[in-house]
Amino acid sequence: MKKPHALREYLLNAIPDLPQDPDRLLIFANDGKLMSTAANGYSFEMAYTLDMIITDYAGDVDVFGVVLFTWIMDNQSELMANLNKVEEAITFEAELIDNSKYDLHFKIPLTERVIVKKNAEGKFEISYPTEPQYTEFGPPTDFELIDKDGSTLATWRTADMQGRSLDMPFPGKSP
Repeated sequence: MKKPHALREYLLNAIPDLPQDPDRLLIFANDGKLMSTAANGYSFEMAYTLDMIITDYAGDVDVFGVVLFTWIMDNQSELMANLNKVEEAITFEAELIDNSKYDLHFKIPLTERVIVKKNAEGKFEISYPTEPQYTEFGPPTDFELIDKDGSTLATWRTADMQGRSLDMPFPGKSP
């Protein structure tokens, strides 16, 4: 399980007052499930709820949310394009401790893929693939459809789009 540690390190580097007292950041993995497809090999996926508690947080709660989403964009990007927002949303609670501090509790649904292969010696090798990433849409592109005689049958230009697309590898064997 790599993501809880990675998120902790990210937050300790991004939120100014956390490094002075890192014990204020508590992270737990709850309601975990291991799922296998029973395909060739021993690979599996872990799914769990990451419970994250930050005590005595004196900063702007919205800033914490922005920092959290910057990590999620690279490490659990489907939460950013969540089509089932009610069922799979990041939930939180904030308790106002005094007029300047909050205790925050976030619940984040996370998954991690674990690739397990047997090497030539019969030993298991474990690897952790990176998450699919988003790329910016490219600039508009012009196209022409030309017949075998060189006559133009159609021309078009792709739309000028703002945003990103999710890069997903084609299923099957890697080259």
